[in-house]
Amino acid sequence: MNLICESERLDDYVQETDEVDFSHALIRAKVNELFHSSQTEIEKAKIAFAFVRDEIAHSWDIQSEKVTCKASEVLAEKEGICYAKSHLLASLLRSQGIPTGFCYQRLTLLDTPEAGYCIHALNAVYFRSLNKWVRLDARGNKKGVQAQFSIAEEKLAFPTRKEFGEKDYPIIYTKPRPKTIAVLKKYTDPLEMYKYHLPESL
Repeated sequence: MNLICESERLDDYVQETDEVDFSHALIRAKVNELFHSSQTEIEKAKIAFAFVRDEIAHSWDIQSEKVTCKASEVLAEKEGICYAKSHLLASLLRSQGIPTGFCYQRLTLLDTPEAGYCIHALNAVYFRSLNKWVRLDARGNKKGVQAQFSIAEEKLAFPTRKEFGEKDYPIIYTKPRPKTIAVLKKYTDPLEMYKYHLPESL
């Protein structure tokens, strides 16, 4: 798929926002733990991806009672849905000056169209050494979901199935989309939110 940048300025993909709060003390501490100056941008991205994918639980998978949004909240609670986890991965990488954007897919909510659809969030990372953007999905692996760090070919959590009305949105956004932020701020029960209130379109 041909990815389309929302902005032509890479600086827009390293900005700090309310959700991507990499100046927060918790984020800074984790950054100092994960990264050091001798690492390449690819090494840093691989480390950050593995940390968010494997060490931050997906709220639905653990049947959580918490909703997180800001990267610092996700890190503090060690959990979040895909929207929140994408905020944390962006925060870690942007703290290192690595351009990181937000990408989305429209997927069936519970594997078939009858259950409805939802918007799924992932990230795109720009590697200057490769002069290309790479989509990465740190949602978290489980049975039937095996996303991997790969710069040669995409290994995402969910391949889209056009026959089911699923699709990839091609735009790499500089900020999380408003609908995804709104749902995280409105609801306090992540399971109810996940089953009934996730946006079906951007």
